[in-house]
Amino acid sequence: MARHNELGKMGEQLAVEFLVKQGFIIRETNWRMFKLEIDIIAQDSSRVLHIVEVKTRSSDDHFDPMKAINSAKKRHMVASANGYIHYFNLHCEIQYDVIIVIGTPEKGFKLEYYPDMFVPKLKTY
Repeated sequence: MARHNELGKMGEQLAVEFLVKQGFIIRETNWRMFKLEIDIIAQDSSRVLHIVEVKTRSSDDHFDPMKAINSAKKRHMVASANGYIHYFNLHCEIQYDVIIVIGTPEKGFKLEYYPDMFVPKLKTY
């Protein structure tokens, strides 16, 4: 596995551990629907479904990881979440969160959690 893929998997594992410590129940990791994927699907004590995107980088030099959550990524997160709730016939509130993990195994990691990062645009017909 490529080094950046290994780093990404470490970041996702740290994010899962963080969420569990915060009292979340992890429903899924790396849930796929066609070509789309949700990094983490978690549920809090009030039964809100959290769709969590994890971005892991070895450093934040010359890169703002938050810029990786662009409009296309948001559309993919919403489409995947809609597929998940439809597939499992869920009726619950959904929240879109982001976790940024910066660091390396040698230097340690810093994790930043951004709950309710965005609200999808409502489409009307």
